[in-house]
Amino acid sequence: MVKEVTSLTVCKIDTNEMQKCRPAVTGNSPPPPVNECCVVVKSADLACFCRYKFYLPILGIDPSKVAALVAKCGVTTVPSNCRA
Repeated sequence: MVKEVTSLTVCKIDTNEMQKCRPAVTGNSPPPPVNECCVVVKSADLACFCRYKFYLPILGIDPSKVAALVAKCGVTTVPSNCRA
Protein backbone atom coordinates (compact mmCIF):
# COMPACT_ATOMS: atom_id res chain seq x y z
CA MET A 1 0.00 0.00 0.00
CA VAL A 2 1.30 3.46 -0.91
CA LYS A 3 1.03 6.25 1.64
CA GLU A 4 -0.69 9.41 0.39
CA VAL A 5 1.53 12.48 0.36
CA THR A 6 -0.11 15.25 2.35
CA SER A 7 2.73 17.78 2.33
CA LEU A 8 6.03 18.43 0.65
CA THR A 9 9.14 20.14 1.93
CA VAL A 10 10.68 22.70 -0.42
CA CYS A 11 13.68 24.80 0.64
CA LYS A 12 13.16 23.79 4.29
CA ILE A 13 9.52 24.90 4.10
CA ASP A 14 6.67 22.45 4.63
CA THR A 15 4.10 23.33 1.97
CA ASN A 16 1.28 23.06 4.50
CA GLU A 17 3.09 25.52 6.78
CA MET A 18 3.61 27.85 3.81
CA GLN A 19 -0.15 28.36 3.67
CA LYS A 20 0.12 30.44 6.85
CA CYS A 21 1.80 33.11 4.69
CA ARG A 22 -0.56 33.02 1.72
CA PRO A 23 -2.86 35.86 2.88
CA ALA A 24 0.18 38.15 3.29
CA VAL A 25 1.34 37.67 -0.33
CA THR A 26 -1.90 37.64 -2.31
CA GLY A 27 -4.48 40.23 -3.25
CA ASN A 28 -4.25 43.99 -3.70
CA SER A 29 -3.89 44.96 -0.04
CA PRO A 30 -2.58 41.94 1.85
CA PRO A 31 -2.72 41.96 5.65
CA PRO A 32 0.49 41.88 7.70
CA PRO A 33 1.93 38.41 8.21
CA VAL A 34 0.86 36.48 11.29
CA ASN A 35 3.55 35.33 13.72
CA GLU A 36 3.24 31.71 12.55
CA CYS A 37 4.04 32.86 9.01
CA CYS A 38 7.17 34.67 10.16
CA VAL A 39 8.36 31.52 11.94
CA VAL A 40 8.11 29.73 8.58
CA VAL A 41 9.92 32.55 6.75
CA LYS A 42 12.75 32.69 9.29
CA SER A 43 13.36 28.94 9.06
CA ALA A 44 13.28 28.83 5.25
CA ASP A 45 16.27 28.52 2.97
CA LEU A 46 15.57 31.83 1.21
CA ALA A 47 18.36 31.47 -1.36
CA CYS A 48 16.76 28.20 -2.44
CA PHE A 49 13.21 29.58 -2.31
CA CYS A 50 14.07 32.64 -4.38
CA ARG A 51 15.26 30.45 -7.24
CA TYR A 52 11.57 29.68 -7.73
CA LYS A 53 10.29 33.27 -7.57
CA PHE A 54 9.45 33.41 -11.27
CA TYR A 55 6.96 30.57 -10.76
CA LEU A 56 5.09 32.30 -7.93
CA PRO A 57 2.62 34.19 -10.19
CA ILE A 58 1.30 30.81 -11.36
CA LEU A 59 0.14 30.34 -7.77
CA GLY A 60 -1.35 33.84 -7.59
CA ILE A 61 1.56 35.15 -5.52
CA ASP A 62 3.27 38.44 -6.35
CA PRO A 63 7.07 38.03 -5.94
CA SER A 64 7.41 41.66 -4.79
CA LYS A 65 4.97 40.90 -1.96
CA VAL A 66 7.16 37.98 -0.94
CA ALA A 67 10.13 40.36 -0.68
CA ALA A 68 8.02 42.69 1.46
CA LEU A 69 6.89 39.74 3.60
CA VAL A 70 10.48 38.77 4.30
CA ALA A 71 11.22 42.32 5.48
CA LYS A 72 8.03 42.49 7.57
CA CYS A 73 9.11 39.30 9.31
CA GLY A 74 12.36 40.94 10.33
CA VAL A 75 14.71 39.04 8.05
CA THR A 76 17.54 41.45 7.31
CA THR A 77 19.86 39.23 5.29
CA VAL A 78 18.14 38.76 1.95
CA PRO A 79 19.93 36.72 -0.73
CA SER A 80 20.79 38.68 -3.87
CA ASN A 81 18.57 36.46 -6.03
CA CYS A 82 15.56 37.57 -3.92
CA ARG A 83 15.93 41.25 -4.60
CA ALA A 84 13.65 42.75 -7.22
